[in-house]
Amino acid sequence: MNRYLLALLAPALLWPAVYPALAKDPKGAKDEPLVWKAVPPGGSKKLERLDPKSFEQVQLTNQIDPVWTKPPTNLFTLGPGDLIDIENLNEPARLVTSVVGPDGKIYYSLLPGMSVWGMTLMDAKLALENSMQKYFKAPPDLAVNLKLVRSQNAWILGNVTKPGLYPLQMPMTILEGITYAGGTVFVPGSEEGVCDLERSFVMRNGQPLPIDFERLLRGGDLSQNIYLRPDDFVYLRSATIRNVYVLGAVAVPRVVAYNHKISLGGAVISAGGLAEYAYKTDVAIIRGSLVTPRVAKVDIGAILKGKARDIELEPGDIVYIPYAPWRKAAIMVDSMVRNFVRTIAINEGYRATVPGGYTTSPIISPSSSPSPVIFNPDRGY
Repeated sequence: MNRYLLALLAPALLWPAVYPALAKDPKGAKDEPLVWKAVPPGGSKKLERLDPKSFEQVQLTNQIDPVWTKPPTNLFTLGPGDLIDIENLNEPARLVTSVVGPDGKIYYSLLPGMSVWGMTLMDAKLALENSMQKYFKAPPDLAVNLKLVRSQNAWILGNVTKPGLYPLQMPMTILEGITYAGGTVFVPGSEEGVCDLERSFVMRNGQPLPIDFERLLRGGDLSQNIYLRPDDFVYLRSATIRNVYVLGAVAVPRVVAYNHKISLGGAVISAGGLAEYAYKTDVAIIRGSLVTPRVAKVDIGAILKGKARDIELEPGDIVYIPYAPWRKAAIMVDSMVRNFVRTIAINEGYRATVPGGYTTSPIISPSSSPSPVIFNPDRGY
């Protein structure tokens, strides 16, 4: 019985020795968070604003290839969805419009189906004539013309009047594409509705191109006005979008709405907190233009323990929590810009193509994103 009494009394007897501060000051015994002491979004505690000197200017390695500013010289090749007019010149009344099917084949006259995917119009004409010789005594003389392009398109999305897919029936530059999309949306007499040119981008084959929209649209620098290629993605970000992007070693990488003020800690909380193996001392805050970004390194571990003031973020900031320390800022930033661009492309492409997509919340969680989008990229640098 005495042993049980001793066990019950031990915490009270040892309390002053183990917790001297709380024993002297009962007010300090309030139930407070033991781990997270950061300021939540919209919190009243004073946040620290990062000094511009805290940021390192990063020069990305990719540069504009002068070839991109010249019209493409390769001939148009057919693909699924394209419409072509086929006319037998020996029978002028026989003009047939044929569509290239999903399998790349067309069906004309007695032919069972012939693949023209990847062929030029001249190649398709010769292939049709050779195949038809089996069914006709006189050699056929065909004319094949392109009626409608559906296989080669460029995306023009974001803050434009008519966002969507635009066929590349002829060579098209960025400025021409924006013009076809109705130009940028602008509210007269207000800065609201204009584009955030620093965070606008062009993506090709999953990689961001170093197009400086500030120089192109405001400075008239035509060296930035490249020709678009099939599946290019042009995104003009609206200046009214006020978000912070939290990527990397967090529970749910996501877009966090910027409401008046938001702290680094609050943004991470909104993303579900840190992942198990997050490297807390090398958190990167990427700010500024996607072409010439700036990066600051922050120790979120000190903020978590309440040893440092929380950091005030700005609209458009990209917060990246790594799994390992990074040594070369250029490599890390290049990887993060690439993943940021892919993420925006997935979200905007979904919202533009799915009915009601623009009324739904952004899709940025790894569980709903295609495999090419990696939210925890290039570990170990």
